[in-house]
Amino acid sequence: MASSPPGELALSSLLWFWLPLAATWLMMSAEGPYVAAIIARMPDAAFNLAAYGVAFSLAWLVESPIMMLLTASNSLVRDRQSFLALERFMIRMNVAVTACMLIGVAPPVFRFVTGTIMGLPPNVAGLVHLATAVLVPWPAAIGYRRFYQGLLVRRGLTRRVAYGTVVRLGTMSVTAAVLALTSALHGAAIGAAALACGVLAEAAASRLMARRVVASLLAEPAGPASAPLTQRAIVRFYYPLALTSIISLVTGPMLTFFLGRGRAPIESLAVMPVVQSLVFLFRSGGVAYQEVGVALLGARGEHEAAIARGARALAAGATAVLAGILFTPLADAWFAGLSGLAPDLSRFALTPARLLLLLPAMEYWLSFQRSRFILNGKTRVITVATAVEVGAIALLMTAGIGLLGLVGVVAAATAQVLGRLGSNLFLRAASKPPPGAERAS
Repeated sequence: MASSPPGELALSSLLWFWLPLAATWLMMSAEGPYVAAIIARMPDAAFNLAAYGVAFSLAWLVESPIMMLLTASNSLVRDRQSFLALERFMIRMNVAVTACMLIGVAPPVFRFVTGTIMGLPPNVAGLVHLATAVLVPWPAAIGYRRFYQGLLVRRGLTRRVAYGTVVRLGTMSVTAAVLALTSALHGAAIGAAALACGVLAEAAASRLMARRVVASLLAEPAGPASAPLTQRAIVRFYYPLALTSIISLVTGPMLTFFLGRGRAPIESLAVMPVVQSLVFLFRSGGVAYQEVGVALLGARGEHEAAIARGARALAAGATAVLAGILFTPLADAWFAGLSGLAPDLSRFALTPARLLLLLPAMEYWLSFQRSRFILNGKTRVITVATAVEVGAIALLMTAGIGLLGLVGVVAAATAQVLGRLGSNLFLRAASKPPPGAERAS
């Protein structure tokens, strides 16, 4: 293999930087099915699985604004002053999401949400209440560990991020086993406790692994020409990213709503999670690639060509491997064998899965695009692009199901691909200088 020119980022270095982050996302994608498998082996599995799913969704909704703290610390923290400023912001965000969780589990509020709005049966609502109460510290722990993970990524210590996820999964396993054997808690509460303890352990491990990075930042004064990072500047940078996460959350419930109203609703609702899980295995590396771009593009974009080449190579690899599954007998082995779908559902899942073939490649493209805007501080553009994607999915689902009468899951797969393409093309257009700008410069 030819070596890279002096000063150019080698593809091998980029891949070694990316690999632990991709592994982290892969492990996190297994977390939900893993906890569900534990609950499924306990008494009253159906009720407890339903209760755990609702509690997790509520906690995830509250957590969504702090998901981008990793990106923020990766992008903004450079010295003592910026570290302390963003740390104060992180603490305030964590206090806010914890307050939201406490308000949400207050009996009058909880009864209104789960009874009046969601219409849950009383026996399920009781299980949800306890599980949600157990998850109260979960969003703040996520914010805390993502803040320190961003510091690790910025220093190239991406393996430590993966180590933290291993700690998380190990703690979850031990917690679930101990509580199942020694307590009288229901499965939903045990699943929630395992999840909360795992994230708390990961947060502590992330802080421990980042201690030398923190010490070096505290010892590093701001440069003479650097402007101090203010809370107003952080909010201006961060709130579009938080809004992006919140808008993205709309996609899942929206697809479920439309699937129930399309052709073959039961079959569509049954296979959609299985199809999405398979495709996300190949998308997860693309999600991780955003932090690669933020950390390695360079202050003046000097490594942009190398980051773009890496994105293309990884996107091509993900597409090729996914195609090797979906267009060979391995598809039946995955859907019928590993996923346990009945033969008719296995065949039913094949068309939407094939329609989603290019989604992993588009994830890499999106992450590369987003990283450029994040480094330039233009985070509002990312929010608009996400709104374009979600809006396009809503319009396409309405047309596909209401006007064309498509099978629900086929309409959903088509809408997801075209919606993501709309987001990609919007960011591509937004990255181009306005007409006459080059001549003016």
